[in-house]
Amino acid sequence: MKAVFVSYNQAYNEQIVEIFESHGQRGFTQWKDISGRGTVSGEPHLGSHAWPVMNEAVLAVVPDEVVEPVVAALKGVDEESPELGLRAFVWNVETIL
Repeated sequence: MKAVFVSYNQAYNEQIVEIFESHGQRGFTQWKDISGRGTVSGEPHLGSHAWPVMNEAVLAVVPDEVVEPVVAALKGVDEESPELGLRAFVWNVETIL
């Protein structure tokens, strides 16, 4: 099993959830209205007067075979509008309770 964490511009919310659902992933945890700034480029998403946009994030634990197609779909979304901002990280899951 792997944990897939995705931080993204709030405009992507429906697309991100649909990507997980279309790959058979029912469960996830979502955070709304989070702030952040990319490491390389893009505008900060801070929810302030100067930088009003906010981020959201999703964490889903998925079977190993689901990781590659989910990450590929996320990459496709990011490549369509890279200025919006999307980052995905994959971690090993050692224990599930």
